[in-house]
Amino acid sequence: MNPEGIIHHPTALRLGPLELTGFGLAVLAGFAIAQIVCQRELWRRGHDKEAEGIADVIMAALIGTLIGAKTYYVLLTGDPSAFFSRGGFVFWGGFIGSVILCWATIRYKKLSFPRIADVSAIAIAAGYSVGRTGCWAVGDDYGRPWSGPFAVQFPEGAPPSTVSVMSSQFGAIFPAGTPGDLVVAVHPTQLYEVLMGFVMFLIIWRLRKHTHRDGWLFGVYCVTAGIERFVVEFFRAKSDHFGPMGLTLAQMIAVTVFTVGIGLLVGRSGPNRHALAA
Repeated sequence: MNPEGIIHHPTALRLGPLELTGFGLAVLAGFAIAQIVCQRELWRRGHDKEAEGIADVIMAALIGTLIGAKTYYVLLTGDPSAFFSRGGFVFWGGFIGSVILCWATIRYKKLSFPRIADVSAIAIAAGYSVGRTGCWAVGDDYGRPWSGPFAVQFPEGAPPSTVSVMSSQFGAIFPAGTPGDLVVAVHPTQLYEVLMGFVMFLIIWRLRKHTHRDGWLFGVYCVTAGIERFVVEFFRAKSDHFGPMGLTLAQMIAVTVFTVGIGLLVGRSGPNRHALAA
């Protein structure tokens, strides 16, 4: 295995005794962008009541994401103490937790879930692309060993991309006698996801003035997010492959989300009397 590659170092901002990690900054930026996108799009559509309540929904999304992501990670690892660790924010867990808590908040405030779901499709794609830069900043969620031209070493990653970590945590196989502390170059899957998330955003943004019923655009998001996650998992460093096809749990969830998206595209298609002309 060729250990050479671009060498990555974590990004952090120090303010006196405080340290703001690149991950934390990216997550905050992602949710701030999501709120701006949702609010402006709701205003454009004339849904002032939902626009006024979107700040509470975004806060619910943030809390739901954090709780859901960590809960998913605990269930995946079987280690309850992982809930309080610094790493382990799993996207699908965060997505599910966010949807549940947002749904509860929207019902409590008597807002329209389909209307908010429709504009949230744009916001989630935008926030996802920005938020994934945080995974790159801290060296988390990298890919399988690779010796290509853009391969990256993560000597200070979370965890470091060493032979011992790659073999024990991700099931990678190396030649006998390979030093355990050797830092291995891998696929920079965080950057793949940033790029694919941006493409998702462009597609959904292009379709934001659709004339279908509210919620249709969220179906577009589910379809594109399912495809994105299914594809990137082939490059990720993972050890949870199962079944005859060797798919990961994240890929199985991606297929489910894709299927839900198809259902929304079919079920929510048709004229929307509240839609604005393009």
